Amino acid sequence: MLFYIALSIPIRIAMIGQKGMPNIFGGVERHVDDLTRRLVQHGYDVIVYCRPWYSRRAKSSLDGVTLVSLPSIHTKHLDTITHTLFATIHAIRHRADVIHYHGVGPALLAWLPRLISPATRVLVTFHSIDRKHQKWGLLARFCLKLGERCAVYLPHQTIAVSRTIEQYIRDVYDRNAKYIPNGINLPTESDTVSPIRRWRLEPQRYILFVSRLIPHNGALDLIAAWLLLSARQPASVQNKKLVIVGGGHYTSAYVKKLKKLAADDRSIVFTGFQSGRTLQALFAEALFMVHPSQNEGLPINVLEGMGHSLPVLLSDIIEHQDLIRNPEYLFRQGDIESLATRLAQLLNKSPALLQKQGQKNAEMVRREYTWDKIIDSYIELYEQNKRETLAVEPLPAGR
Repeated sequence: MLFYIALSIPIRIAMIGQKGMPNIFGGVERHVDDLTRRLVQHGYDVIVYCRPWYSRRAKSSLDGVTLVSLPSIHTKHLDTITHTLFATIHAIRHRADVIHYHGVGPALLAWLPRLISPATRVLVTFHSIDRKHQKWGLLARFCLKLGERCAVYLPHQTIAVSRTIEQYIRDVYDRNAKYIPNGINLPTESDTVSPIRRWRLEPQRYILFVSRLIPHNGALDLIAAWLLLSARQPASVQNKKLVIVGGGHYTSAYVKKLKKLAADDRSIVFTGFQSGRTLQALFAEALFMVHPSQNEGLPINVLEGMGHSLPVLLSDIIEHQDLIRNPEYLFRQGDIESLATRLAQLLNKSPALLQKQGQKNAEMVRREYTWDKIIDSYIELYEQNKRETLAVEPLPAGR
């Protein structure tokens, strides 16, 4: 009888590792925001742990998702791990059925619920190989490497957001991860007037970069390639603009370096961080998108660009080749000459060919990377964990 009662109680899922909700910036935050809203719509009891500096407006819930704000030591190296500790303790005390860690950094504490709350199922989503990011020093990279081991050996289930990460886990750690990709919402009609007015942009006359301004995302290479192309082939960039969308995060010196490099070129536009309708409009009216990143998981911003039927020019890292195989839309990562050459080729390509590639991109996103399709995989995963818990554990008291 207790088994059937337990089946009727909503699964309580605690999301830990994201900075907060609603999403302001960050791929993990975007992922958690989209995922949790859908889980609530399917009847799940979801808690998202927030950091006060990120989620400045104190709310107890959002669209049915319970928000819990807990402190952290807000420094580059201690913010995530201290918040993860407080969130894990809170989730255990409030009898979460599932603790779902996002990222290999937070996974460092996945042992804690396994040790003191055996009835709690522990999941970890491996979003990217964070230790490869340029912003980290040797000690941080060591900790993130340890976090990878925790992410694959400690939880009941590890989730990989890309086929590349799935293969990495298999090759390096001899473990099988469950592949569930990042997803996006299909674009809707946007208000395109606002960004055009604000930055004097013309439809189909600007190239778009959307990302946080941190070294491994490659904005410096893109600006250098644009300046190189402007000097060598000014006709290619005539009446065109390069639009840099994004803000820094513990990288103010890097952002200053970018703006200093671009200071003498009026065709380079910095919009700062953008979201919502403004960001959707910037996607909708761009000629094509560029993402010169050195390391990725499965970039949501690239999926969004593809979902808007944009051609995307990507660095040739293996994660990007999961999305784009056409060599005309890939360049050698870190090679400014290669990037400048590809920019020139796309700027001189016929609009019909660009449109054809953009349509192919949109079709692939609709087929494989929309939340309407992906949410079913998460529901199956959580339900499987609930069944496995009930097979060995009694119904928790107080629920």
